Amino acid sequence: MRERYIVRQPIKNSKNQITAYELLYCGENQAYGNSDDSVNEFAVADTIYSFLMQNVDKSLKDAVHFMTFTTTLLMKKTPNLFEKDKLVIQIDDSVVIHPLALRFVQQYARDGYQIAVNEFQFAPRYLSLIDFIDYIKLNIKTTSESSVKNIVNLARSMNKKVIATEIDSKELYDQAIDLGVEALEGSYVAKQMATKAHSSGYLQSNFFRLMVAVVKEEPDMEEIENIISMDATLSYGLLRVANTAYFSTKHRVTTIRQAIMTLGIAQLKQWIYLLSSTNTDNEIDESAEEFLKLSFMRANFCSELMPYLKDMPISRQEAYLMGMFSTLNYLIDAPLEEILSTVPMPDEVKTALLQKEGRCGQLFSLVLSYEQADWSEITAYAQALSIPTHVLTNVYFNCTESVNATWQQIKEPAPKPLKAEEETEAEAEQ
Repeated sequence: MRERYIVRQPIKNSKNQITAYELLYCGENQAYGNSDDSVNEFAVADTIYSFLMQNVDKSLKDAVHFMTFTTTLLMKKTPNLFEKDKLVIQIDDSVVIHPLALRFVQQYARDGYQIAVNEFQFAPRYLSLIDFIDYIKLNIKTTSESSVKNIVNLARSMNKKVIATEIDSKELYDQAIDLGVEALEGSYVAKQMATKAHSSGYLQSNFFRLMVAVVKEEPDMEEIENIISMDATLSYGLLRVANTAYFSTKHRVTTIRQAIMTLGIAQLKQWIYLLSSTNTDNEIDESAEEFLKLSFMRANFCSELMPYLKDMPISRQEAYLMGMFSTLNYLIDAPLEEILSTVPMPDEVKTALLQKEGRCGQLFSLVLSYEQADWSEITAYAQALSIPTHVLTNVYFNCTESVNATWQQIKEPAPKPLKAEEETEAEAEQ
């Protein structure tokens, strides 16, 4: 039985910023109508429809998503599962040449859905659709440069956007940028990080929540742990402080909870007040936020997969930190090897992050493969770790839902806590 996964792949603009995601289905040549076996297409469509019925709320809350719809999925009215402002209905030639499916597409466009066409061609069947199209997607690897230029010019003249697909090398990436496309996607695009943030900063709204939590009359240590665990720079900073000579203990502090207990609430407050005096006036930039969210997703995915893995040399908490610290070199102006040398972490975690070797390296590589929608790599690492396909996909979307919900919460404005001196005065008045 062929492995089946549903994965989100980022679509980025020329500044390497994520503007949308595409929902990709493993074995999509079967799923999206390129097979002569119509019975098989119905079966695959049913599988996709069933999965989306269970997971749509987990996958489409944080951004616009592109998804290819076959004739069968259109007839099942699958787009109605999604909010109009969160979905772009993507179609290929099998739909364009199908009279009934085409009418469905036109009606969805009238209803307010955006439409994207794969592999646009200068043919009557495509040109008759032009008024309903919002996005044109082109594989510049298989399309002549002159045709791409003509299509880009046509799109601009009619206020359509062009997305270059299957970008799997720097050469194709540079070519697409030179041709003036609005966005790009593919394995190479997915692997590219934005320009290093080098902010050494934390997410300010999250930091304010932490300050509110520590000044409560009875601080909730679990709440404090959860807040710090959402932020790679706060996690890193706390572990460094907890492992200084001042707090020297017989055992290395390797988890957020251990670090909190080592410092105690009084020292934790002092550390947070110190941070507040150095960085609260600085808004963290957009690229730093991207890395913080990415590290949070990786941390959750690594951690949530751990219960399904055997013979792992690290704990679930250490797996969480492995994912969390994987972007630190983009947030702190230093090589990752140097950063990791300043905090006590299992050698297996350091080897995984630096060389992607060992069992931990397989787990980390699996998470990266899912980010990049690399089907063969996903399958290889899933088999090496003995993770069933359905488990992997469900865990991925559960983590997506959790991260999106949490990120939405911490991005909401939080009340500013009392300053240290104000808190002291308030206590004196009591």
